[in-house]
Amino acid sequence: MKLNKQDILKALETISAPGEGQNMVESGAVTNVITFGDEVVVDITIANPSLQAKKKTEVEILQTIHKLVHQKAKVKVNIKVEAPTKSAPNVIKGKAIPGIQNIVAIASGKGGVGKSTVTANIAVSLAKMGFKVGILDADIYGPSIPIMFDVANEKPLAVNIEGKSKMKPVEIYGVKVLSIGFFTKPDQAVVWRGPMAAKALNQMIFDAHWGELDFLLLDLPPGTGDIHLSIMQSLPITGAVVVSTPQNVALADAKKGVAMFQQDSIQVPVLGIVENMAYFTPAELPENKYYIFGKQGARNLAEDLQVPFLGELPLVQSIREAGDVGRPAALQTATPLEKEFEKITQNVVQEVVRRNENLPPTEAIKITTMAGCSAVTKK
Repeated sequence: MKLNKQDILKALETISAPGEGQNMVESGAVTNVITFGDEVVVDITIANPSLQAKKKTEVEILQTIHKLVHQKAKVKVNIKVEAPTKSAPNVIKGKAIPGIQNIVAIASGKGGVGKSTVTANIAVSLAKMGFKVGILDADIYGPSIPIMFDVANEKPLAVNIEGKSKMKPVEIYGVKVLSIGFFTKPDQAVVWRGPMAAKALNQMIFDAHWGELDFLLLDLPPGTGDIHLSIMQSLPITGAVVVSTPQNVALADAKKGVAMFQQDSIQVPVLGIVENMAYFTPAELPENKYYIFGKQGARNLAEDLQVPFLGELPLVQSIREAGDVGRPAALQTATPLEKEFEKITQNVVQEVVRRNENLPPTEAIKITTMAGCSAVTKK
């Protein structure tokens, strides 16, 4: 079998270039095609920096060549990302925090799916692996991280750094923690409008002495609103993890959460989806699995959206009890839960490494003061 370059180009003309109206040959996205026997190398440049666009482009090229040229062709796709730089009036730019290598946002479209529990357990798992970790509890209206780490009564200390007074995060289990819960009374409701909440977040982000961190985890509030935009506008986020239960109601909101990060004006790579409360196994029937909230809903959603599936967590009483007493379940040694959280955490780290190898650094999103971010419209 000998492949022909013209046949390859003709096949590629049937694929639209990401973000372009033309096909990838006409648009100039395909920069080179080399054939040698049954092997073909396709060099392509795309403008969309998201990991999903890169994967989708590669899969489309592979499938098209196998379908239209030869099903046993050995195809290698080299994708280069060149995001266009556009100047915008009244641009508000965020800035990185010195010393912090990766910022991972953990989100959920819906409340009550265990996002904060997953955040806490990923954090302690990272710390056990030897990483330097911090958590910023960005859930202004319902901070729960202080309870999950048993530090609800702690107060961050003030430290002098280069002549400036900074907050020193509370440190426990090898994790540095900051939360609005440290500055409010347990029975006090935070009744703030968006600008006040955003200002409080900015103070916890930039007026804190985080020191050297490999990972800063952001425990975002449920939904897709003002706090999310403020965070992504203030910080260059490495990637996002979305948490959902398997049920349709939660999946509908999780889908919106993924869409928010993939929006053209945001473009934060989605590292993957975690399925929480995936099944229930009674202690007296360890071989049985009961799918109370549905079966593999989040796994199927990840496949549909072409984002990685990071793992599933069972509905277990000890996870809830561990969170309530302030000692995350991942700290339990030689248990199935410890292994599950370690597996998910390893997958998160792997996706961060892959993202950093394949994509340019994320910039804090640029929002014009007048227009803001528009809603996603999909055809």
